[in-house]
Amino acid sequence: MEQQHRAVIVGAGIGGLTAAVALHRRGWQVTLLERATGLAPVGAGIALAPNAQRALDVIDLGHRVRELSAWQGDGGMRTPGGRWLSRTDAKAAAARFGGPLVLLHRATLVDILTSALPEGIVRTGVTAAVTDPGDDHRPARLALSDAGATGRGEIEAELVVAADGIHSETRRTLFPGHPGPRYSGSTSWRVVVPAPARPFAPHETWGAGRLWGSQPLKDGRVYAYAMAVAPAGAHAPDDERAELLRLFGDWHHPVPEILAGVAPDRILRHDVHHLPDPLPAFHRGRVALLGDAAHAMMPSLGQGGNQAVEDAVVLAHHARTAPDFVPGRALAAYTADRLPRTTAIVRKAARTGAITMLSARPAVALRAAAVGAVSRFGPGLALRGFDGICDWNPPVDPVPPRPGTRPAPRKLTGANGPYGQGRRTTTRETP
Repeated sequence: MEQQHRAVIVGAGIGGLTAAVALHRRGWQVTLLERATGLAPVGAGIALAPNAQRALDVIDLGHRVRELSAWQGDGGMRTPGGRWLSRTDAKAAAARFGGPLVLLHRATLVDILTSALPEGIVRTGVTAAVTDPGDDHRPARLALSDAGATGRGEIEAELVVAADGIHSETRRTLFPGHPGPRYSGSTSWRVVVPAPARPFAPHETWGAGRLWGSQPLKDGRVYAYAMAVAPAGAHAPDDERAELLRLFGDWHHPVPEILAGVAPDRILRHDVHHLPDPLPAFHRGRVALLGDAAHAMMPSLGQGGNQAVEDAVVLAHHARTAPDFVPGRALAAYTADRLPRTTAIVRKAARTGAITMLSARPAVALRAAAVGAVSRFGPGLALRGFDGICDWNPPVDPVPPRPGTRPAPRKLTGANGPYGQGRRTTTRETP
């Protein structure tokens, strides 16, 4: 197989698949390696905000996601007893950030991404380990262990993209002194079930050290998620449905109805880990880290998958077409674009997560009062917390100037600022 201009992606999650599509469209010869024996996605639902949708526009897939938008009316935040603390209008959110929030099943997103890849790019049942990150003068090397008939081997690559998750072996190889992921103090549950008979408005409900969310999907099902303060590694003494009934069974509609309609073996439970200590860089040599491998965050802003999609498109932008790739320059630019932005979002997600998991009764009452006070100013004030996140734009390639013009100084719309928004390039007439 031709080795020149090969990009090897380790991990076929949302970020890895997006990177495969983006690099393939740039002319790279892409090989996507996944240790699992299939692409059945781990997880339930995912929320794609306008920032990730605009990133997907770069690879001509954004419209397919927007077609799945199910949130058309009001939603908001509630107390366990059902009282609305705040209301959020879908039209106001779309107007502020340039598009709707789209909830979809991860399997649906995987199908959308894989449909844009040629046959043969994805290899499952393969474990890959970086043995040499390479540099501007030599390729990167990876050792492969194939669950199939080919056994063990080694390949070289012009570019390696490590999208191997929060417990990334590649990250440990590149940055062995980094402390790695930390337990947040909370565990999470996720489930997709048929919609209950009685209608409900999309909501997130905050209790004392507990959180529940119910969100409709386009296909008529409901994506529900929960979090609770718990020791690391804890599990229900009987089953997870029973545990959820103990924690949330007396909460407002539709929580009991959702729990009544789910089988225990359909509930996913995972402890929530994140990377509160930022990495010194998102690359070394010819290897770039992407998604949770680079900046795992708490789910309190719903931005984990969105930031992985952003990473993939920005990385492909800097990698450009394969023959023009200069590793040191391209990957340093990728780090410069992504590290400040994702670090800020990781920290904001941690702060928001700490607020949602407050357990002391006085603190919970004060939180409810504060949310209610903010809501009285309308949905705009509540949405302001996502400014600089959901209004991000992907970088664009410079447009060659028309005859008689010269490039104007590039105006940064935040690529190296506090939120790391995308670059825009303009031209001006020559005086």
